[in-house]
Amino acid sequence: MCGIAGILNLDGQRVDPDHLVRMAGQLRHRGPDDLSVYTDKAAGLAHTRLSIIDLASGKQPMHNEDKSLSIVFNGEIFNYIELKNDLIKKGVRFKTQSDTEVLLRLYEQKGEECVHDLNGQWAFAIWDSKKESLFLSRDRLGVRPLFYTLANGAFLFGSEIKSIFAVPSVFREIDPVALDQIFTFWVTVPPHTIFKNILELPPGHFLTVQNKQVSLKKYWALDFPPAAESVADGAATEERYASDLLDLLIDATRIRLRSDVPVGAYLSGGLDSSLITALIRKFTNARLKTFSVAFDDPEFDEGSYQNEVARFLDTDHHEVQCDYSEIAGAFPSVIWHTEKPILRTAPAPLYILSELVRNHGYRVVLTGEGADEMFGGYDIFKEAKIRTFCAAQPDSSFRPLLYRRLYPYQQAMQRQPDAYLSAFFGARPQDQNSEFFSHLPRWQMTSKLKMFFSAEVKSQIGSRDASDILRMALPPGYFAWDGFCQAQYLESAYLLPGYILSSQGDRVAMAHSVEGRFPFLDYRVVEFASRIPPSLKMKVLNEKYLLKRCAGGLVPSSISKRHKQPYRAPDGKSFFQGIRHEYVDALLSPVRIRQDGLFDPLAVERLVEKFRKGRAIGVRDNMGFVGILSAQLVVDQFVKNFGVTSSYAEYPAGTAAVCH
Repeated sequence: MCGIAGILNLDGQRVDPDHLVRMAGQLRHRGPDDLSVYTDKAAGLAHTRLSIIDLASGKQPMHNEDKSLSIVFNGEIFNYIELKNDLIKKGVRFKTQSDTEVLLRLYEQKGEECVHDLNGQWAFAIWDSKKESLFLSRDRLGVRPLFYTLANGAFLFGSEIKSIFAVPSVFREIDPVALDQIFTFWVTVPPHTIFKNILELPPGHFLTVQNKQVSLKKYWALDFPPAAESVADGAATEERYASDLLDLLIDATRIRLRSDVPVGAYLSGGLDSSLITALIRKFTNARLKTFSVAFDDPEFDEGSYQNEVARFLDTDHHEVQCDYSEIAGAFPSVIWHTEKPILRTAPAPLYILSELVRNHGYRVVLTGEGADEMFGGYDIFKEAKIRTFCAAQPDSSFRPLLYRRLYPYQQAMQRQPDAYLSAFFGARPQDQNSEFFSHLPRWQMTSKLKMFFSAEVKSQIGSRDASDILRMALPPGYFAWDGFCQAQYLESAYLLPGYILSSQGDRVAMAHSVEGRFPFLDYRVVEFASRIPPSLKMKVLNEKYLLKRCAGGLVPSSISKRHKQPYRAPDGKSFFQGIRHEYVDALLSPVRIRQDGLFDPLAVERLVEKFRKGRAIGVRDNMGFVGILSAQLVVDQFVKNFGVTSSYAEYPAGTAAVCH
């Protein structure tokens, strides 16, 4: 894992190495072991290294013999050994043992088509000095980030937006349309980011800059068979799917253990991380080190399940205990790394967890991310199924009972009257015609947070509807898919890369120089999962049914049979229990809210007062508070004080080796 950045001056002017050093300096947390930059005519590449494979000779930027090709690469190519052997058979010679050189040689042989051969998680850039072209690529699922912009005649890119902002000529401004998307979907719709004119390279895409032209091309997309073909065919079919899936997961785990440094695992206490931990144990004789988060608040704590799995699998287990004040104390640093507003505090404990991993001397962990999206684990899939029943049976007395079964772990939900539950989750027959049927309750609730927007922000959004932007991005085959698959797509294509793998994944892990690896997101597993009939992913209301079959005997039965409890953390109350945090008072004061211009000062003041007085707090109140506070932090850290008061930047710019 690393940090990458670069500049291509479209007017042909030589790149200023100082700009590259500044860009790389903002990425030292991603690569504390080395910082190097390279310039060649109008192009420049920068790299910060976190050494994991070929510790001695994997230095970047890396070049071919005549330096006609130069690469900076963030991530891992897990099948690099197989690719290298194939290239050696074709007469290609290697100087290092790194996957970076394999990627460079593969591009030398195949050009842009090389991405189809890769099994991994990556963001890389290759400068071709002969063609004077710059090639950027991002992995299929969006595990590793990559951003770019055009500013003052230059194309700039970086692993994180802060690296682009390190160039003084780049303008920094919040995009109200993107803010509207976050306060609807929790994420922006690629290529949009929260900042105007700063774009993300979407997952499964590559980009070429040549002759002053920028071209974007999709090379992979998640796909599902038409609904009529998504039907299970008896017990034999079920057995075959389970067997084939387990074989794929075993191999996906095996190749993700390739590393020249020790590998650990996250253990949440749920099925997904427990299964991955069990599969790791198949390939190592050493006692596996596992890590987890525990909470003082019993509503969120899963420590007993984590310890049960650790005992069952005999791991060397370590946990970090999080209380309210620690979450609130870490929150500014979390936003510095996520670089966007978020509606939950859940990334904060994971930020603290990655620090624990680093302090134990570990740089790599395997985790269970992706299983819920690929195998139907989230409550939103059950919710859609129940709402479909209720739309067809609007007078059924079972409706409130079914709604309560959705969220047994949410005490507030259990106390709600029947009428409230029916109104919140209720589905009219016409709702079933919506392409967003599964997500309507979530998005309708979140979109009401726009009541906190300032008049100016509302004016800039105008008549734009966030759903229209998303609707235009849907693939042509979407409308032929089963409704369950449509819900899976919305989770996998948007929330997964835009929040789970970024704000809760790459950003908070790499903040402490820790690399996460995700066997469930091996593209072979993902493509196989997309072909599994929905009835085998969720049988009646039994989520991840097929995955539970795979886990039989590998994890405790209490874990495989346990109702899914999503990872959550205390939200708004984290900021109002015990220690009073000055930044909260400062950023949410009416004067500051008015100055920054995103929110209505009176509406925010009422919300803050509600928390201070401990009145009945709902889910929307929590999301509103966290969203507003995080947006204010984004303005403070990136728009107003970037490069002036970088009080939340944890690593200095440092020094660099400059090569020409």
